[in-house]
Amino acid sequence: MDSRNAGIPSTMQDFPLTLTTALRHAVNVYPDSECVTWTGDPATTRRATYATIAANAARLANALVRLGTQAGDRVATLCWNHQEHLEAYFAIPCLGAILHTLNLRLPADQLTFIANQAEDRFLIVDADLLPLLGTFAERLTTVEGLIVVGGTELEAVGGIPVHSYDALLASEEPSFDWPDLDERSAAAMCYTSGTTGDPKGVVYSHRSSYLQSMVGLARATLGSAEGDRLLPVVPMFHVNAWGIPHGAFLSGASLLMPGRYLQPEQLTAFIAQERATGLFGVPTVLNWILGYGERAEIDLSSLRLVLSGGAAASHAMLEQFQTRYGIRVVQGWGMTETSPLCGVALAPQELEPGSAADLEWRTHSARVAPGVELRIVDFDGKPLPHDGVATGEIEVRGPWITGSYFVGVGAADPSADRFHDGWLRTGDIATVDRRGYVRITDRLKDVIKSGGEWISSVELEDRLCSHPGVATAAVIGIPDPQWDERPLACIVRKPEAEVTGAELAELLVGKVAKWQVPDYWCFVSEIPLTSVGKFDKKVLRARYAAGELPVESS
Repeated sequence: MDSRNAGIPSTMQDFPLTLTTALRHAVNVYPDSECVTWTGDPATTRRATYATIAANAARLANALVRLGTQAGDRVATLCWNHQEHLEAYFAIPCLGAILHTLNLRLPADQLTFIANQAEDRFLIVDADLLPLLGTFAERLTTVEGLIVVGGTELEAVGGIPVHSYDALLASEEPSFDWPDLDERSAAAMCYTSGTTGDPKGVVYSHRSSYLQSMVGLARATLGSAEGDRLLPVVPMFHVNAWGIPHGAFLSGASLLMPGRYLQPEQLTAFIAQERATGLFGVPTVLNWILGYGERAEIDLSSLRLVLSGGAAASHAMLEQFQTRYGIRVVQGWGMTETSPLCGVALAPQELEPGSAADLEWRTHSARVAPGVELRIVDFDGKPLPHDGVATGEIEVRGPWITGSYFVGVGAADPSADRFHDGWLRTGDIATVDRRGYVRITDRLKDVIKSGGEWISSVELEDRLCSHPGVATAAVIGIPDPQWDERPLACIVRKPEAEVTGAELAELLVGKVAKWQVPDYWCFVSEIPLTSVGKFDKKVLRARYAAGELPVESS
């Protein structure tokens, strides 16, 4: 080492990466970018500039402090995607409290568990969600007050005092002396969807949220900028809406908020009216839009980016968006524990956009995002080569990857089996090649082990969805006395389609190994979904065990 450089400190300022700086940036640089909230009626669409959002965030912060909120307190939201939720996204963490978004699609028992474990002190709730809140409000042990968005005649719910959001803000000043915060302090928390055991809490720091949003703006990932109009259908109660709201305040992109109007006819009308350039949602929602497009004329011409995440998107879905509308759907990969961005399915630069090879890459692969380190390991935890052949469980680490779970008062630590030598175990099974392209073959809990070999449910689902008579497909493993497990394919037919198990088995011949072709088929009206739109295979397996699925052999 050159002794002349030893011990020389950096001359850079120690400037904290906080959401407060993102809020100030939006006000100072992009005051006229806007948040547009859809009401279901084009004539009553609500609009607010980022300058107005910032002023209202200050008003909300003043109101929360006047109610008694202190640094570190948890302030929960039970809201759709709209302007007021965006104001809370900045007001709560920037005053030094912690934003806790509650998943309104979870059952009452889980919502009670989550709110009590987090020790939420105040709860901001939409008026139209008060009936849902009423099913568990009396069991909330720490909530001191409700702040209701919308509605008129408000009464206490479950004995909890109620305040009007609009009335609170009307009595406050549009400025707030935002405190200087440690970038490593908690900014927000979100719970996993509880598909295996109780939901687990993940606490995001200001630094992790800021960095994750910055990487989301890079061309290597999503690349939004001023002039973009981003429509997050992914809910704001799930992993901070994939970081899109924070990223928009950094880039100047406007935000289009759908509220509770998530039906495809409403979403496509919103896209057309507001000329959305980016759409973000789970495959279920994107398939709804495709299905609606078969029945009605829709205008998606403004979209330059559609990001699908939360579950694997089928080759057929990506192909249909491309051929019908000229849209290249890109898949993102991540989870609640990773804030969520870990990778994006942008194809290698040598592939022609829109080509068959490009489509194949976008269906099955994602490239690890800058800032994330990734490896695959075998069942003994031994790292495997990145050669595109070796298959193992993905482990990740990085500045926006959680290193533990939140442990509430009196709760057991759920972290024990999810971390390995400082790496987060994701539960995803994959191969990785030398350029960091990840090909996920299954979830560890969903992989089918048949005769000592693995069968990828993800690959079978993708192949089955290519049949013109199949709307969607979910594959699970069921017990088999000879092979331990065999695949059962649960199929939702398209309207008026009469596809059979034998036809689908024939479709798979030559595309997968013969022993991977399902022996058993089940035709259902719908596939059960989790609270965030993924296939709920736990429910399917329970229904099979209870004899509730109409299974037939091919």
